[in-house]
Amino acid sequence: MRRFLQDNLKTAIIIVLFLLMLITGYYAYVLREQYINTRLNTYNEAFSNLVNYVNNVENYLAKAMISKTPEYSADTLVQIWRDSNLASAYLSQIPLTNDALMQTSKFLNQVSDYSYTISKKNIRQEELTPEDFENLETFHRFALDLENTLNTLANELNNQFWNWENIAPTNQFAQAVANIDMFENIDSNLNEYEGLIYDGAYSDHVEKIEKKGLTGEDITEDKAEKIAREVFVGKIINVNRNGLIKNAQIPYYDFSINYSEDRSANIAISKKGGHIIYASLDRMVEENKLSQEEANEKGKEFLEAHEFTNMKETYYMKEENIVTINYAYEQDGVIMYPDLIKVKVALDDGEILGIETTGYLNSHTERELVSEEISIEEARENINENLEITSERKAVIPTKWKSEILCYEFQGKVNDKEFLVYINVETGKEEDILVILNTPGGTLTT
Repeated sequence: MRRFLQDNLKTAIIIVLFLLMLITGYYAYVLREQYINTRLNTYNEAFSNLVNYVNNVENYLAKAMISKTPEYSADTLVQIWRDSNLASAYLSQIPLTNDALMQTSKFLNQVSDYSYTISKKNIRQEELTPEDFENLETFHRFALDLENTLNTLANELNNQFWNWENIAPTNQFAQAVANIDMFENIDSNLNEYEGLIYDGAYSDHVEKIEKKGLTGEDITEDKAEKIAREVFVGKIINVNRNGLIKNAQIPYYDFSINYSEDRSANIAISKKGGHIIYASLDRMVEENKLSQEEANEKGKEFLEAHEFTNMKETYYMKEENIVTINYAYEQDGVIMYPDLIKVKVALDDGEILGIETTGYLNSHTERELVSEEISIEEARENINENLEITSERKAVIPTKWKSEILCYEFQGKVNDKEFLVYINVETGKEEDILVILNTPGGTLTT
């Protein structure tokens, strides 16, 4: 009898354990499906918004091509600027390989930059030139190609010809976008637009033949993955290796990372030296709690943790509770505008959502600065007497000939309009004048 009871007890325990395993397995399956559905819904929403904003950009470019009234044209161009930025923001939230992401983002940023530049003509009641209209027509043609491709891909997504779950290994979307002809010629077509410094002073000076800041030996993909895993904070679910991108300005290993908090990231690590070139973390930011000063410190802490030291915040832009801050290297109290790094900071809790280091990797080095032939007092004499100077310092600025000049940087006001004036420390020559634009979204220069 006792043995019988023992056997029955063992059987009951086995049955209970089996049932617990079934329940646990089912619960894990439900959680996994919920996670997948949430992630796919996030991708679908971001992609839908990307398509809508690119469609808007194409539509407004078409209107801008035929507008003759400065007031209407200015409003249209500002809409292009706004929607290009929003399209770029949503582009960063979908699982692309970095090569396609950076090329598409570059086009959207250049559309934004140029439309913002020529909108200033309209604000000054100036009509656009025939060359301006030709440039807008070129942009429109490129935007139409991108719009058609995105609409085709959207239809295929709706008809389930492809889905986000298999996009990472197949790179179907990335290949389709990368095949648009405009990307092959975008540099040669757009390199003349240097008038607007969209992200702050001298942020357009990022492409050089010699990569002075790209130091170190070539690394393996294993080493690059280790570096990529340490960029963002969070429990990693899986890492997708998208291979070595050889034909980029800086060859890099491309990674897509999924985190347990239903977030994903795209990260590019240089083959030479294992430097972070680009990283973007997918997360919605609902609130704006941090001050700009607090965000600046969060960005600086992140840079120092990744061995980017002596970085000084310069200009910034806020969009949807995320601030993109430009940091420039500071050497002996001199701001090095060519050595730029962009950092995206969430304004709800200060989490870092992105970094882009191309300017820094292209330009960074310890400079042997030239000796001043004129004093700062003498430099002030070469400034318009109407400028009420509010600050002054030394800065190295780039030129369109890919060289650099050490200048005295004077910031000041004339009739409530802010300016930056650059005086060559050797010659006393006025090298450049920039207008500071304090907008609701941030500080820009043109």
